[in-house]
Amino acid sequence: MRKIFDISMGIKNGMLTYPGDPGVEITREKIIGAGRPASVANISAYCMGSHTGTHIDPPFHFFPDGKTADLLPLDALIGHARVIEAQSDEIDGNFLSGAGVEGAVRVLFKTGNSRFCEEPDFHNDFAHLTPDGAEFLKEQGVKLVGIDYLSIEKFHSEDHAVHRLFLGSGIVIVEGLNLSDVEPGDYTLACLPLKVIGGDGAPARAVLIKE
Repeated sequence: MRKIFDISMGIKNGMLTYPGDPGVEITREKIIGAGRPASVANISAYCMGSHTGTHIDPPFHFFPDGKTADLLPLDALIGHARVIEAQSDEIDGNFLSGAGVEGAVRVLFKTGNSRFCEEPDFHNDFAHLTPDGAEFLKEQGVKLVGIDYLSIEKFHSEDHAVHRLFLGSGIVIVEGLNLSDVEPGDYTLACLPLKVIGGDGAPARAVLIKE
């Protein structure tokens, strides 16, 4: 029997954001029955950053001439994905060599981050991918890599080597996944970001499907 897992973070006021990024403000602009004349519908204004919650990083995030969010190939965002569980705070090449990622086109990492991905306070000691781990995945020919926190690499990385390696190679990054209720294994991923023209990033609704 098919089962669908929603692996997206909910967007709400006061939610977790990366330090320095815009916060989330959701304001009800019209309320049914309120106002003169009375409104017949509820309408809200959303104000948030391009890397809010579950979101994608396109090449333009780090490269001025890179593809923007609206130009990402859809075949990279939909298809077979493998969820890999990692207990260490550093996901490196040594770990990945024995983690069973061979043959996976899209790799999603479930880590200890899952225990606080819905908390409002940011944890800067989150599990992350190392540059040699990123190189290993690139050599495997992956199209997409995701993780269960708001950045895929170490907090305050000086050179942003992981982002630059992936995005410079056309590998899509998905951050802010919620994999709390997902077991390691193979799934079908559908991760569609908002079609923001010229976007350096875009929030996405992501689901995993288990047949």
